[in-house]
Amino acid sequence: MKDNELSQYKKLLIIVDMINGFVTEGALADPEIAKIIPEITRIIDQTIEEGGYVAFVKDTHHEKSKEFESFPPHCIKGTREAELIDELKPYEDLGLGISYEKNSTSTIFAKGFLKDIESMTELDEIVIVGCCTDICIANLAIPLKNFLNENDRDTKIVVPENAVETFNAQWHDRNEWNLMALAMMKQSGVEVVKEYKTETDIRYEWDTLS
Repeated sequence: MKDNELSQYKKLLIIVDMINGFVTEGALADPEIAKIIPEITRIIDQTIEEGGYVAFVKDTHHEKSKEFESFPPHCIKGTREAELIDELKPYEDLGLGISYEKNSTSTIFAKGFLKDIESMTELDEIVIVGCCTDICIANLAIPLKNFLNENDRDTKIVVPENAVETFNAQWHDRNEWNLMALAMMKQSGVEVVKEYKTETDIRYEWDTLS
């Protein structure tokens, strides 16, 4: 998409690593992450309906990726692990958004990502959802907030607690690492909320109560 087309968007939704290699199969998959899928699809539909822009980020490695010195081989390009989960793939197939591939835990360095953020000059809000809270979500939200601050851009970053998740392991307690990551993001200026609601949602709830 051309820079002048990106500049029209006021809202950006970034879905991070909701791919098979972290949800359904492979060395780093945790099926519990699937519980956030319904909320993520709700936010995607809402974003599209409101005229926002959707970005899918996919962990995509080559076979000799440097990251494999820290993590088991995973999400190798061309395999099913590196593809969006079945629930989200139709959005990508229909062209309802853009996809970025990353070879590290930070979307910031994915090819073309920062250039597109720079082009989206009218952004009021960036919403980040997906996994894993303490790795790829935090490694996007915090440096992206720093980038916006560095350039004096008045764009808020929102992370809904019920639309992010991390994995569980003997050495990695899911709840503990979720709480720590959310606290670190909040401390860095990211707006952490229980669930994502737009002004339209709030007005509807108020009208219903009235």
